[in-house]
Amino acid sequence: MAKANKLIFTSGIQPTGELMIGNYLGAIRHWVDLQSEYDCIPFVADLHALSVMQDPEVFKSRTLDCFALLIACGIDYQSHTLYVQSHLRSTPELAWLLNCYTYMGELNRMTQFKDKSKKYADNINAGLFNYPVLQAADILIVQANIVPVGRDQKQHLELTRDIATRFNNRYGNIFTLPKPYIAKEGGKIMGLLDPTKKMSKTDANDNNTVRLLDSPDTILNKFKRAVTDSGREILFREDKPGVSNLLTIQSLITQQSMEELEAHYQGKGYADLKREVAECLIEFLKPIQTRFAELRSDEATLKDIMKRGADAATERAESTLQRAKDALGLILR
Repeated sequence: MAKANKLIFTSGIQPTGELMIGNYLGAIRHWVDLQSEYDCIPFVADLHALSVMQDPEVFKSRTLDCFALLIACGIDYQSHTLYVQSHLRSTPELAWLLNCYTYMGELNRMTQFKDKSKKYADNINAGLFNYPVLQAADILIVQANIVPVGRDQKQHLELTRDIATRFNNRYGNIFTLPKPYIAKEGGKIMGLLDPTKKMSKTDANDNNTVRLLDSPDTILNKFKRAVTDSGREILFREDKPGVSNLLTIQSLITQQSMEELEAHYQGKGYADLKREVAECLIEFLKPIQTRFAELRSDEATLKDIMKRGADAATERAESTLQRAKDALGLILR
């Protein structure tokens, strides 16, 4: 049930690849922080992941991993609604209705579709093209007030607002118009080997990415290989992307300011920086990895938590879907 007098926040994450520190520092930690202020409805976006071909058994395991990791990272599934996207049947049904109020020209202009069409040139499917409409349904079905927006998703939220406005103008106030949520502090984590590009959980080179479940030795070795910059000074500057990325990671984990870190590293070298960032990350991830192991060792309980989340999400979503169907003149059961 929705929480009285609290705005609704929703966001999803795809279970493609293993979750990495970029997912946590750039998104999940904000979801955790917002739980005291908002009625939070995070979800594992497994349907969205199907726009790219998946190995079924690997995909099942990664979906369970992703769900468990969200809890291990601090998502309070008992006080909020955490669910798996495909378990909420109202969403794809609403997506079909919204398809009929979305124009081809709007979808053709989506930058992400153009980018992914180049990346997956041998699989440019209708789901890849229609992705933003399902995303709009994810948001509108729970009447979300707030949605986090990164540069790659800004267009999608604007389209969601356009579709909702078009529908509301014709049929009345059916959908809440979502507003963007901009994090108070940046959390964009770049690749360790290429600090000019955002870290990705599907990167072909595993050494470019640090995963939440990496072992301490793996993390230490990855940071030892991290690309730094010319010169010796450890400073947060635009012309030092490698060093700046490492400082960003340490700052977000330890809550130390850049000024404090720069002062700390005066007279020290890049090897010290790499080692210390790795060590603080290893220590930070210990409780997350321990909690994850507990959750994944009891799959029956984990699936029970999934079911409870799906039931709670369905209770929220059905009233919205029924209102939309009734407005369109569909005969309700």
